[in-house]
Amino acid sequence: MSSLTLAVRDCSTMLRRNLLHARRYPSLTLNLLLTPVMLLLLFVYIFGDVMSAGMGGADRSDYIAYVVPGILLMTIGSTVIGAAVSVATDMSEGIVARFRTMAIHRGSVLIGHVVGSVLQSVASVVLVGAVAVAIGFRSNDATALEWLAAFGLLTLFALALTWIAVGMGMASPNAEAASNSAMPLILLPLISSAFTPIEAMPGWFRPIAEYQPFTPAIETLRGLLLGTEIGNNGWLALAWCLGLAVLGYRWSASNFGQDPK
Repeated sequence: MSSLTLAVRDCSTMLRRNLLHARRYPSLTLNLLLTPVMLLLLFVYIFGDVMSAGMGGADRSDYIAYVVPGILLMTIGSTVIGAAVSVATDMSEGIVARFRTMAIHRGSVLIGHVVGSVLQSVASVVLVGAVAVAIGFRSNDATALEWLAAFGLLTLFALALTWIAVGMGMASPNAEAASNSAMPLILLPLISSAFTPIEAMPGWFRPIAEYQPFTPAIETLRGLLLGTEIGNNGWLALAWCLGLAVLGYRWSASNFGQDPK
């Protein structure tokens, strides 16, 4: 067998391992998925009419269309925390040290975590999207190409955040610390354009909401699904995704050979 074949086999084995863990212990994934669903229902049914009126909308359906793209990206930020916890658990329990002594492809451990987390993120986005459709979200003007681009953006964003989460897990001494260090992945969407336009924010607060990865990704997804203006947000979202993916990969790879703290 060639080295490439062996590497693919090892990566597939590690992927199956992580998917089995997710299936046997679904409580973590469900708890992380509950946050974006509850926020979606809260902002639509409690604040929807008020927020829609404040943004010049006719009724609650206008705010549903506005808030769903941000909730979908928040779903990714919530789901990838599970990757940080899973990696930190492997590091602290010594299984990673055991894998280092085995004749397997070194990158397969990280790749298994990353691919497994991306698949879980995509599945979570689909579930949250189904809830959004059930409560009235519609994207009638989006073409098949725009839907494909939206799916590609969500997948790329999930890949980038997963590498960051894996790096956090590698650098954390235990699962609790990893969960705490990954909390910005949930908090950043709350201070982005997910729930209210940047123009409506106080002047001192706007740079915080504007110069972060979630806002350009949200505006790009909103433009693809709803036909709003994208502008430079598409390129900014792509740059953020690539930059975070490279940063997370290098961070994870550098920590992979170190002993757990």
